[in-house]
Amino acid sequence: MPHKRALYLKENRLSFIEKLKCIWGKNNSLVCVGLDPDVSRFPIGFSKKTDAIFKFNKEIIDATHDLVCAYKPQIAYFSAESAEDQLEKTIQYIKREYPHIPIILDSKRGDIGSTAKKYAVEAFERYQVDAVTVNPYLGFDSAEPFLNYKERGTILLCRTSNSGASDFQDLEIDGTPLYQKVASLISDKWNYNKNCLLVVGATWPSQMSEVRSLVGDIPFLVPGVGEQGGDIESLVKAGKTKHGTGLIISSSRGVIYASDGEDFATKAREVVVKLRSEINMHRN
Repeated sequence: MPHKRALYLKENRLSFIEKLKCIWGKNNSLVCVGLDPDVSRFPIGFSKKTDAIFKFNKEIIDATHDLVCAYKPQIAYFSAESAEDQLEKTIQYIKREYPHIPIILDSKRGDIGSTAKKYAVEAFERYQVDAVTVNPYLGFDSAEPFLNYKERGTILLCRTSNSGASDFQDLEIDGTPLYQKVASLISDKWNYNKNCLLVVGATWPSQMSEVRSLVGDIPFLVPGVGEQGGDIESLVKAGKTKHGTGLIISSSRGVIYASDGEDFATKAREVVVKLRSEINMHRN
């Protein structure tokens, strides 16, 4: 216990970016497991357990903790079930048992300044996560409250993985796509605390390559692997930095629902082992 407490205190003195760099090396992994607990997809009988969502997450975490660079709970899956208390339990469990692993709250917040301040408090003080996803399209004053938490990460939507992303993100302004304008603005103006990251979908490797050329070594959170079909070789080659890192490659449903039986955690581990291995083949 003293050793675990010492580790907890040490890891929680590190900034999000520092923790991320450490875990990339420690676990030799760019894999992030998204925690999207849909009770309708739990194994038969599991959803009837007290704190079923937390217990499901705990089994996934315990089975994969030595293979990942982050966990990413998606807030909608908790709030839809009035299970914010189980979100808190999940976060506190990771912080207590695996304090070296960064936690990203996927909430995609974006609102005017006064409300944004409350959303920043929600993420960084209520839930005490290491980073949060934010929608930048209301402008700087909507992001500033998050950015001013210097030790935490603000992960801003840039070029997302969904099929409708092109409706707005590809619109050209003076001949430049909007997502590139967003990337440059964040890199040049908003990253004054060196705590910005960008969401760049795995389904668009050519756009990812363009964004990487604009922003240098800013890390990318990369959704779209697994059920959304992102090609691993293409995305790693497009988005990695010269050190073979710079990516947080997230898979959620493809991992946590690898089996609908009692072996779901074991099967999740098998998927992450395979995913990490495939990613690492293309890092150098």
